[in-house]
Amino acid sequence: MAKHGKRYLQTLSLIEPNRLYSLNEAVALVKKLATAKFDETINLSVRLGVDPRHADQQVRGTVILPYGTGKEKKVLVFAEGEKAQEAREAGADYVGGEDLVKQIEGGWLNFDVAIATPDIMGVLKIPSRLGKILGPRGLMPNPKAGTVTQDIFKTVKEYKSGKVEFRTDRYGIIHMPIGKASFSEEALLKNLVTALYAILRLKPAVVKGQYFRSVYISPSMGPSVPIETKNLTEILRREEVA
Repeated sequence: MAKHGKRYLQTLSLIEPNRLYSLNEAVALVKKLATAKFDETINLSVRLGVDPRHADQQVRGTVILPYGTGKEKKVLVFAEGEKAQEAREAGADYVGGEDLVKQIEGGWLNFDVAIATPDIMGVLKIPSRLGKILGPRGLMPNPKAGTVTQDIFKTVKEYKSGKVEFRTDRYGIIHMPIGKASFSEEALLKNLVTALYAILRLKPAVVKGQYFRSVYISPSMGPSVPIETKNLTEILRREEVA
């Protein structure tokens, strides 16, 4: 059994046993749990009522958080010609073709997101050459995630401003950052609602019963705050309409 330090146990005592918190209460509490000497990331974990072993029950998508994540992502773009210029103008950190592929094959991975134009994916044989390197790290450009696209300028801008990718793992759980402990409660709440609503919109049609099985938010170095999932779907829809 893992042993926790004194600081962790002190923050854990702030969470009432067996209590499920409202969205507002959870956000207010998670800020108090972030007591590290650095600006901790606030993470969201959602267990869904899906069976990811079935292709039609996998949940994968992207969301643009209104207040960003608090961390600017390093964006790499595989593109040439006009599209390469678009990437540079949009603020991409690395732009290229064969040169970038060779760097990655050599072990270089100093980026957070990889975007590519459809044509260059085939020309450079990116899936076959980089699949084993980028795939396990979730960095492979993918049409479903919107990272294989002709709209390079817009896509780069979105990721630089706070766009986040998410997908269920083999246990049906989604993990994603929703901001920093230094964010205001209002900013964290808006990011949280936006992230949860994005997950709700992708609910597979074949899934019946309770979709949100459990929802937690937590700071990087602290315990998790459980959120009440009863009526969560209705609350999210009401918040988005408002």
